[in-house]
Amino acid sequence: MKKLLIGNAAVARGAYEAGVRVVASYPGTPSTEITEEIVKFEDVYAEWSPNEKVAAEVAIGASIGGARAMSCMKHVGLNVMADPVFTVSYTGVNGGLVFCVADDPGMHSSQNEQDSRHYAEASKILMLEPADSAECKEFTKSAFAVSEEFDTPVFIRLSTRVSHSQSLVELEEKQDIELKPYEKNIGKYVMMPANAVKRHVVVEDRISALKEWAETCEFNKTEENGSKIGVITAGISYMYAKEALGDSVDFLKLGAVYPLPDKKLKAFCDAHDTVFVIEELDPVIETYLKSLGVTNVKGKEVFTLLGEYNPAMIKKAVLGEDFAEFTDLSEAIPARPPVMCAGCPHRGTFYVLKKLGLTVSGDIGCYTLGAVAPLASVDTTICMGASVSAALGMAKARGAEFNKKLVSVIGDSTFMHSGITGLVDIVYNKGANTVIILDNSITGMTGHQDNPTTGYTIRGEETKQVNLVALCKAIGVEHIAVCDPFDVKEFERTVKAEVEREEPSVIIAQRPCALLKTVKYTGHCKINDNCKNCKACMKLGCPAISIRDNKVVIDRTQCNGCGLCVNVCPFKSIEKEGN
Repeated sequence: MKKLLIGNAAVARGAYEAGVRVVASYPGTPSTEITEEIVKFEDVYAEWSPNEKVAAEVAIGASIGGARAMSCMKHVGLNVMADPVFTVSYTGVNGGLVFCVADDPGMHSSQNEQDSRHYAEASKILMLEPADSAECKEFTKSAFAVSEEFDTPVFIRLSTRVSHSQSLVELEEKQDIELKPYEKNIGKYVMMPANAVKRHVVVEDRISALKEWAETCEFNKTEENGSKIGVITAGISYMYAKEALGDSVDFLKLGAVYPLPDKKLKAFCDAHDTVFVIEELDPVIETYLKSLGVTNVKGKEVFTLLGEYNPAMIKKAVLGEDFAEFTDLSEAIPARPPVMCAGCPHRGTFYVLKKLGLTVSGDIGCYTLGAVAPLASVDTTICMGASVSAALGMAKARGAEFNKKLVSVIGDSTFMHSGITGLVDIVYNKGANTVIILDNSITGMTGHQDNPTTGYTIRGEETKQVNLVALCKAIGVEHIAVCDPFDVKEFERTVKAEVEREEPSVIIAQRPCALLKTVKYTGHCKINDNCKNCKACMKLGCPAISIRDNKVVIDRTQCNGCGLCVNVCPFKSIEKEGN
């Protein structure tokens, strides 16, 4: 049976058909749906781990225990899990082990555009790169068998377009894969220096064997059309190139992007006058070809290092021809920058922080939008958890008085991911920082996944709920306040009091995400005849509030009746109506 699936769902299907038993991940766009789809198969154990490092370690443990296992993450999540990944390259596997990493060219939902192929080379781990959903399923399914054959973890590299585009997938029955026996093997699995030195030899021998395998493996295919122009490409770039160039060039489509097949690459280049290497982000394949002494390749001198490619760009670079436009718009499409949703609990927090003129060390989440006008409150955003530890560095650099004008903001899920250690650092090293945990009762940015603070597992089962107050107290924080950020007067009073302290303090800004099914805002807000047109409500940046004919208006179709604007208006000119 064939079914239309997005790439992420196809990866999940491939893992299921391959007999995967354990999947551990942390949500991160564009990889999130892989694990969400895996949950639909009840005989697979799946979890949202506190962070990617833990997820990798769970999957590695399952593999050592004899099960086929998988961990999924976005490209920056691979940074977090790099430590165990590099070491499991040395230990090898027992049950097949697959790491699915989704890159984000164009930075649709990420803070950088890093190219995960560098990790494959650095860790000396086989990497496969599918181009569509059918390949997502087949490559993932095959990856488990290859993992066991070569005693290696295997990367599946996706990208935003492959992860979220749909194509037909042939559904097959699940393989009956027995749990492999577990045998104690200190030399293989205990990576103290004396053992690791010997395992490094194994890694190098394995890469040599994989290079020979890559020469004939089914994932690397040549398409001959009788042209003297050749194109070497992989993944989504292959799909763009096929659309742009059709049968006018020959293709070498790489499905295994590390290690690369030397003989196959050189033979293809020797058979063509000019070879274009089409790869988004870094010139990984191009650089490797040039290291082999190939001179007739063109890559980044005609293609950009930045963002996503498209068929028009490719056709112009390779054939010198323009790509026919499908749509001629008579007028420009207006820009629609991202904004926090109507009723977002973070809006009250940033309104107060902006009003107080505080420096805000920010983090990764919906609340990063606190940097956008008119709130324009967030000063820095680096990576998950950095808001806490970076603020300590700022305070140590600039002194106690600056610290009284500085706060960190971090979501509840991100705090569990990597903010806890930063708070430990503040307490241990005698900082006096104020940390605001934005507790919206969910992992919001990636689509409402549960986390250790919600009290539910990935399957919606009740579990122990982390008590943030008790956790902060256990770390050594003595001053902890729990506030509703929509009670702007009380929240402002609390922030003013906490930043003046000469000891660490935590404010838990507690209000659930407005999009949760359990949140039942009713009615809508309207502006009455008392309006002085002071425009204080405009400082909230609520998408339901705008100015027409120099007067503030509230759009009933967008307002959900959260009431924050009612609390902000100094003249009581906004009131709520309806239930």
